[in-house]
Amino acid sequence: MTTITAPDAPEREPLPERESMEFDVVIVGAGPAGLAAAIRCKQVNPDLSVVVLEKGAEVGAHILSGCVLDPSSLDALLPDWRSDESAPIRQPVTKDRFFLYGPEGAVRLPNALMPKLMSNHGNFVVSLSEVCRWLGSQAEALGVEIYPGFAASELILDEEDRVVGVATGDMGITRGGEPGPAYQRGMALMGKYVLIGEGVRGSLAKDLVDRYGLAQNAEPQKYGLGIKELWEIEPAKAMPGLVQHSFGWPLDLSTGGGSFLYHLEGNRVYVGFVVHLNYKNPYLSPFEEFQRFKTHPDIAELLRGGKRIAYGARAITEGGWQSVPNLVFPGGALIGCAAGFVNVPRIKGVHNAITSGMMAAEAASAAIGEGRSADRLQPYEDGWRASAIGRDLQPVCNVKPLWSRFGTGLGVALGGIDMWCNQLLGFSLFGTMGHGVTDAEATDPADKHRPIAYAKPDGVLTFDRTSSVFLSNTNHEEDQPVHLQVRDLSLQKRSEHDVYAGLSQRYCPAAVYEWDESDPNDPRFVINAQNCVHCKTCSIKDPNGNIRWVPPQGGEGPVYASM
Repeated sequence: MTTITAPDAPEREPLPERESMEFDVVIVGAGPAGLAAAIRCKQVNPDLSVVVLEKGAEVGAHILSGCVLDPSSLDALLPDWRSDESAPIRQPVTKDRFFLYGPEGAVRLPNALMPKLMSNHGNFVVSLSEVCRWLGSQAEALGVEIYPGFAASELILDEEDRVVGVATGDMGITRGGEPGPAYQRGMALMGKYVLIGEGVRGSLAKDLVDRYGLAQNAEPQKYGLGIKELWEIEPAKAMPGLVQHSFGWPLDLSTGGGSFLYHLEGNRVYVGFVVHLNYKNPYLSPFEEFQRFKTHPDIAELLRGGKRIAYGARAITEGGWQSVPNLVFPGGALIGCAAGFVNVPRIKGVHNAITSGMMAAEAASAAIGEGRSADRLQPYEDGWRASAIGRDLQPVCNVKPLWSRFGTGLGVALGGIDMWCNQLLGFSLFGTMGHGVTDAEATDPADKHRPIAYAKPDGVLTFDRTSSVFLSNTNHEEDQPVHLQVRDLSLQKRSEHDVYAGLSQRYCPAAVYEWDESDPNDPRFVINAQNCVHCKTCSIKDPNGNIRWVPPQGGEGPVYASM
């Protein structure tokens, strides 16, 4: 057996052999895809042994999404969920609103102009972290073993280069890379099939895509950065079930992105902002643009007198139909956001994640029933484009490339026309467009742009990164290897600092990166890894792909209670 480890892992003395456990199906990630896969495996064959590894301290701790839930896939997975009083899916959508924002006002876009797929009728405003905790309880009731606080850090391969398991990270490794007093060797979890549901830009999924060439026939994956706060507002302003989306200000027309307001029960509202990570200006800060957004008269009036009670951020897959890699590899499959199933104009992916988990589970269960193991689950790969996932993603496949190519004004209009053509005529006027360059490659050198002067936070509507990270309940043990690995520090100075003006200080929503300029002749790259909220933006936007995100010790990172 061999393992795949981070290419820049420090050399150290040989460690003791891992203890191992055998399962039929090993699932990495207790998100909606992973938990749906676990549940479906047990529904198909209750005798299967199924384990789910979750790097968060508890199920749901690292889960963050909008979230307006399309319940169609949940209806297929758990048909009786509506009669389950413990299900945290209570607030139906009551109103849909769409706006184009300017600095001082807004233009409401008539709902009649929106294609049918943009309607949120029948959907629910939920906390996805709470939904995942509930799904976890459903899985455990069926006999699934769930191990929170265990980060899958390595793939285990057999002599035929097939994935036959994963290893959890060692605990108690010191910052110098040596076992400390509390050292514990990680476990090897062996499975007939391994399903990878790590979420966006997971380290194991990235290794698998590279090792097996899974993205050779796909367009580059595209991403956005979603930043979200939970507010408690004055009761008179609460409108439970209202779903509002906008685009425009504070972003310029050449920068993609938009906002969302989702009203829950209990005088609570999710306030969120998404910036497409193919933005050109290295001086732009998605976090600061979000703070600016909250100063818009409409938003400021809503939030004034309220209280911010939670904060979080995460990357979002936006490539869609044409960027989905081959989903199967020898020994397993990619599911959920590890595969990239988000519908960009709908700002939804949970329903597709659940469906993908179910489909992969059905393929794995059938293969095990036939006495197979560690091969490719080809029915999953062959079937997804004709499934509900494909039917959801294909009609919107040109929205993102049109927006990127023509900007917010013309691009959004053309995207709307393309969706209408798909709805009414069953085809696209544009075929299937490509995305072109990666988000990192889309960034311009700093000398093509001017710095952006952002206002200081007022502590009422707008805040700094440090106080925001505090609200995410993020914690990392400081005496451990830094989980944000810079391959070449000299390249970081030559390029990220000198050419791109240190854009890491601005794209990171958690104050992880800074350039210490106290010695102007020798600026120093500082990584405050303890602040990391695991959004993965650094592994996407760094101009040279010079930063590799790997899991820290299990159980560390944010703890999202109601996001």
